[in-house]
Amino acid sequence: MKRIKRFLTVLSAVVAAAAALPQAATAAAAPAAATQACAPTWNAATAYTAGGTVSHHGRNWSAKWWTQNENPGATTVWSDRGACTGGEQDFVISEEQFDEIFPDRHPFYTYQGLVDALHAYPRFANTGTPQTRAREAAAFLTHADFESVGLRYVKEINEANYWRKCDYSQPYGCPAGQTAYYGRGPIMFSWNFNYKAAGDALGLDLLNDPWLVERDPSVAWQTALWYWNTQNGPGTMTSHEAMVGGAGFGETIRSLNGALECDGGNPGSVEARVARYERITGIVGTAPGSGLTC
Repeated sequence: MKRIKRFLTVLSAVVAAAAALPQAATAAAAPAAATQACAPTWNAATAYTAGGTVSHHGRNWSAKWWTQNENPGATTVWSDRGACTGGEQDFVISEEQFDEIFPDRHPFYTYQGLVDALHAYPRFANTGTPQTRAREAAAFLTHADFESVGLRYVKEINEANYWRKCDYSQPYGCPAGQTAYYGRGPIMFSWNFNYKAAGDALGLDLLNDPWLVERDPSVAWQTALWYWNTQNGPGTMTSHEAMVGGAGFGETIRSLNGALECDGGNPGSVEARVARYERITGIVGTAPGSGLTC
């Protein structure tokens, strides 16, 4: 009897120790949160030598060689050192201007969410002259304003159309369900093939979890930036190329909707977009430039 009791005591100790092992292993494997302080904010007038470190758009950057007036993220002279905290906000559009552009927006659409998304495409609103950068940011926010009705909607209203956004001819199909790929975010990002392509580009599994776009403000803005910076759509260039190359706001309309609006497709819609663009450039404090229509 004593021998059985001793055995049970030992066995209980072994089981208790084994149960504690996964927890201890998990605790040991969990890395500490990466929190580096932001370096001094980049200044266009300052000359930086190799190794000089600055912060820009919430990330630290270090110079590879001597540089001046070359925006971090827009040229190869800078190495990305990762996200940082505590730095000054230096996006071309301030939070106050963002609030003025979207006074009645849904709480989901935060200014910080937009700023956090900028790391995905560091050349966005960060290429060319200050006027070019401001115009590109204004053009992008104009289409967000138009597509989501002043950022009032996080997802497509008409649920009866949800099933249409699944293209089963794609080899990966619609693993999240036929009705899962409806429009979400600032430009009502939709279709399974766009979720797949953008997810692959951004390192996110949007094909299997498209709802992430309506849960995370940064992801919502990143999907819009993915389309803006990488997709021609029905146009001949990306919207980013249109704005930094001088083609103008009209070509961004073509890249988004092509003949549905351009070349007489829907002149009223084109005029409405241009009017919003002129309003937003006025808030930002820059001229809208030429090539406004398509």
